[in-house]
Amino acid sequence: MKRDEIDQTSRSEGRPYQAPALEKGLDIVELLARSAVPLTRSDIAAKLGRSVGELYRMLHHLVERKYIAIVGDSFVLTTKLFELAHYYPPTQRLLTEATPLMHKLAGEIDQSCHLTVYSQGRQLVIAKVDVPSGMGFSVRVGSELDVLVSASGRVLLAFQDPETQKIRINEACIIEPNHDLEALATKLDVIAERGFEAAPSGQVRGLFAISFPIRDLRGNALAALTVPYADRIDQSGRKGHQGVEDALREATQLLTARLSGA
Repeated sequence: MKRDEIDQTSRSEGRPYQAPALEKGLDIVELLARSAVPLTRSDIAAKLGRSVGELYRMLHHLVERKYIAIVGDSFVLTTKLFELAHYYPPTQRLLTEATPLMHKLAGEIDQSCHLTVYSQGRQLVIAKVDVPSGMGFSVRVGSELDVLVSASGRVLLAFQDPETQKIRINEACIIEPNHDLEALATKLDVIAERGFEAAPSGQVRGLFAISFPIRDLRGNALAALTVPYADRIDQSGRKGHQGVEDALREATQLLTARLSGA
């Protein structure tokens, strides 16, 4: 059967322990997570190579458990999985420690900041603080960002052991192919040597991204804390690049110390 959206390896054929109902439910959830638009029962059945009848009860239970929701005659993923991920102890600890420091940082520099973690070839925004003065650039919590192009993504790659870095680059290249890997390797070496990334945004013209790692005891990046620096022509008294860099370095060093005891 043809499966357009879900990796064929998710099927249970040939596995010693099979759970067809569980895999059916996970296939639906993963499909909806990857879809930019709501999908009808027929859409889901066609993309998964199953009949509508096969999926009827599973869709009903997923709606009942609030993992998916009905919009008209279609289905969408809810935020329940995202919310559950925040209960996972390492993530919850990171958010608990990071949130007050992020608010302090944003107030000091009058810029937004956001916290990202690596997630299967992309990075996920798990927290953000808006510009206190009300005008600026920020990203939405729950957004998935490119790893290879963004400053924060390169930070998450640069501060890893060689094997983990290689695996993550390969995963990212599946999603966003056609990157110059030699140039990327050079950039990552520079970032690792310097200790952070600071560069014009590769995605939004006029922004200057400054990103530092939050590191574990081995020195690997658990997360990246990033300021998308935006100039305000009507506020000459705000901190410049160097001032933001210094404040961000101090915040990430403190956060690293609190999380890893380093």
